[in-house]
Amino acid sequence: MDNEEFLEKRRFIIKLGKSLHKFGTPAYRLEAHLQAVSSLLGIEGYFLISPTAMTFVLQHDTDQEYHHIARVNPGELDLGSLARTDELVEELVSGKRTLTEALERLEEIANKPNPYGTKQTLLAFGSSAGAFAMLMGTSWNDVFWSAMLGLMVYGLVYRAERSKRMAEMLEPLAAILCAISATAISHFDPNINIPVVILSGIIIFIPGLALTLGMAELAARDLISGTARIMDAFMLLFKLYFGAILGMVVGSAIFGDAIGFEPAPLPRWAIWSAVPILSMALVIIFKARMKDAPWGILAGIVAFFSSMLGGIYLGDSIGIFFGAFAVGVYSNLFARWMKAPASIALLQGIVILVPGSKTYIGLNTLILGETMLNQSHIGSQVFLIFMSLIAGLIFANVAVPPRRTL
Repeated sequence: MDNEEFLEKRRFIIKLGKSLHKFGTPAYRLEAHLQAVSSLLGIEGYFLISPTAMTFVLQHDTDQEYHHIARVNPGELDLGSLARTDELVEELVSGKRTLTEALERLEEIANKPNPYGTKQTLLAFGSSAGAFAMLMGTSWNDVFWSAMLGLMVYGLVYRAERSKRMAEMLEPLAAILCAISATAISHFDPNINIPVVILSGIIIFIPGLALTLGMAELAARDLISGTARIMDAFMLLFKLYFGAILGMVVGSAIFGDAIGFEPAPLPRWAIWSAVPILSMALVIIFKARMKDAPWGILAGIVAFFSSMLGGIYLGDSIGIFFGAFAVGVYSNLFARWMKAPASIALLQGIVILVPGSKTYIGLNTLILGETMLNQSHIGSQVFLIFMSLIAGLIFANVAVPPRRTL
């Protein structure tokens, strides 16, 4: 391998790593994938990935060795770009593209705009907030106002995409405005549960998936990345919780204390219908391709109903194990059948199970001593739920071994 060829290959591997990190790939999957690609290209590679730093060591022989260290921002989930990048690597390995063409295509994928328009994303934010309130089994009043707050939150997200100052304070500001709005709404609609409406409005920011991925990285012995991701998730959770408390205090000072009434709970069919609604919203929020959308929606349904079935016989916390196991097996089979990354189905299924909202509720119980929806026991169950999730995914990989690193 001459120096020019080594230069081009290392440029591709580094660009590939940065792109996949940008698209939200967990560290242990990204490191494994980069090692596999390096090996296929005839290069020996060593990688150390964390949410904010990447280290590449690439060598072919003693004369051709290259070290690259980069400071990066934490990635955001973009399942469509992840799938396109995986297809690109397959085309490169099979000889359908040259390295030069692959680099150009990788640049196109990285700069590709959101495939879903503003109106679709707005609808997805509102639908996800309303669907989460439905999953909590509250009332139609809560579902409606949660959806309205979800629309407001997208307005803030839209603005933050165009303003760096806004992006820095996005999460706590969204929590403050949702809390003030919910307090105001309670004065002319006393049938709402204010804490639940606030939580549903900001549910898109609750870092349940980040906490789960961090736990998965720790389970995979990726200690640096796992610890960093979990601490980042907890800091985000604290910012959201502080924003919600501050907003409720400000709202009470402006509008006074509201008198609440116990509303009629949702029927069972409404809770079940929330799962496909939330899964469809996540397709847009996670920027998945339309051809992958049915598989992602089905993953959410498989995860929810498997965990519900397991919960009937073994309790809610252990029932999550069966949900994670089922969606893990499903996603590995999906990767084999469709020759696509398992993450496309896995992440859309796991996000239905992650106890991010339960962590928030547990934090509320710990700090204020108050319960939401008469679920005072949730805080003590959060850790067990996380462990059930991770164990389910590990057992799924043993039952149906993944054939793809992504």
